[in-house]
Amino acid sequence: MNKAIFITGTDTGIGKSVVTGLLARYLLESGCNVITQKWIQTGSRGFSEDIKTHLKMMGKDKAYIGDYLESICPYSFKLACSPHLAAQSEGRKINPGKIKNDFRLLSDSFEFVLVEGVGGALVPFNQKRLVIDIAKDLRLPILIVVGNKLGAINHSLLTIEALRARRLKILGLVFNNFPRQNQRVLEDNQRIIESMAREEVFGAFNRQTDYKKLYQDFKRIGEKICLRING
Repeated sequence: MNKAIFITGTDTGIGKSVVTGLLARYLLESGCNVITQKWIQTGSRGFSEDIKTHLKMMGKDKAYIGDYLESICPYSFKLACSPHLAAQSEGRKINPGKIKNDFRLLSDSFEFVLVEGVGGALVPFNQKRLVIDIAKDLRLPILIVVGNKLGAINHSLLTIEALRARRLKILGLVFNNFPRQNQRVLEDNQRIIESMAREEVFGAFNRQTDYKKLYQDFKRIGEKICLRING
């Protein structure tokens, strides 16, 4: 099996899709054959909105996916909520076996598979199991995206404790700096979380709509992540 990363976050709406796409672009420019995957998309029907973001960050269009369209996003639901409720609202069930098979298909075809999680780390896909349980079954290392704002310390340390309790390998953390925040708080969040959690912080970037500048800011982060993976 080739390399893969599961990208989770400290909350929903904190930049997982952007980080997934930017890291995919970095790997592409490094000469790797890479694909992204979204196991469960909620709040969208048809082509996954998060996959669209990945492709935008990668500088690619839908044609890049080719014959792998159905495996890229095994499940998509209209209701914007936790996967267990989204599936329930449509009278459907999420089969983890299908997700694993689609992941393995991509892993057999690409050097790198970047899987974007759903919301935060502990999100259920039925009444008994969490999405992160599938990542554990597949033995995927975890990259944590931190929404860097007031409250990030608690959210980050809770996320790390939850992942460690499940004996998942944590690669490290990427901080997405939210706008209109106290700069001293943003900088201290990184320092104290790294110190207390003893996990590597790969760096931080500022939320912005200039994607070219965003990628330039991210390249140093991508380099550190790749060094960790290959080290």
